[in-house]
Amino acid sequence: MSKSEAQTRAEHIDQQLAVSGWDVKDPTQVVEEFDILTGLAAGVAEPRTPYEGHQFSDYVLLGKDRRPLAVVEAKRTSKEAAIGREQAKQYCYNIQKQIGGELPFCFYTNGLETYFWDLENAPPRKVIGFPTRDDLERFGYIRRNRQPLTHEFINTSIAGRDYQIRAIRSVFEGIERKKREFLLVMATGTGKTRTCIAMVDALMRAGHAEKILFLVDRIALREQALAAFKEHMPNEPRWPNVGEKLVAKDRRVYVATYPTMLNIIRDDAQHLSPHFFDFIVVDESHRSIYN
Repeated sequence: MSKSEAQTRAEHIDQQLAVSGWDVKDPTQVVEEFDILTGLAAGVAEPRTPYEGHQFSDYVLLGKDRRPLAVVEAKRTSKEAAIGREQAKQYCYNIQKQIGGELPFCFYTNGLETYFWDLENAPPRKVIGFPTRDDLERFGYIRRNRQPLTHEFINTSIAGRDYQIRAIRSVFEGIERKKREFLLVMATGTGKTRTCIAMVDALMRAGHAEKILFLVDRIALREQALAAFKEHMPNEPRWPNVGEKLVAKDRRVYVATYPTMLNIIRDDAQHLSPHFFDFIVVDESHRSIYN
């Protein structure tokens, strides 16, 4: 049965926002039907009706400073989410014109599929769930402060072989071209872990990533990776420390086996936003049974 947009919002989108910590009934977090003035209402011409010169965004997500962080455009489940794409984009630019400051992040959804668009920085992409307020504020901080990767210094004391440096540079060049996925094929003994740690070190120094996940398929490899991060990036807080079972959300480097991370994702009490990590390394990806 086809659902109206109001039903879609109440039964799907409101619930999905709540999972990520947004209370749609709290106007300090979420404003529904956010009133956006267009050029007409700003004095270009006299409006013929009370609504002319106004747009109304379905949801605007606010930061701790009460300024708009993101626009969410909703369509009913029977429509394609992409129908709301240009509308959401227009709302973001008009809100920036109206209020000033940074361009809000852009979401459009039909309750079943959700797309995230960092306008002017990356193409839209399908996501599973909404970011938390902390996630969005971190995205904004990274967007403001990141430096170009093409000239970023690579710490050759971590990974200094020519092929390791070439691998890191090729990933950085891809990131600058808006690519999101990379596959490094390196033989045993060529320093895969050190290459990845040097990459992570440079990404953090250039301001492109704050939270890193390094996934492995065996506990022994987890311990090796934790030891390597401790040796080469000793000042970055890591998870887990000895004896830690619950995930700590204030660390910068996370090393986990696939089963551990799957259990954390499925555990509502330890809820991790799908946007929690900025950069994920999948070690020995060819060998994993976890897809």
